[in-house]
Amino acid sequence: MNYYDLILGLIPLTLLGLTALLTTVGVGLTAAVPVAGAVSVGMIGHAMFVRTPTDALGTDAAATSAVNQ
Repeated sequence: MNYYDLILGLIPLTLLGLTALLTTVGVGLTAAVPVAGAVSVGMIGHAMFVRTPTDALGTDAAATSAVNQ
């Protein structure tokens, strides 16, 4: 399983699960949804900027040499 596949699966799970957990604990729904949304946005930001998606090493070199010829 790929890291990005895991992130894509965790986004709705975090939104729904954390909202339900916070609501069960006693936090109001209007506060629980933004908190869960912020955690999901944090996961997306980590996947985009901290652990950046990259191409395979050989693919980029092959494309560059094909363009230069």
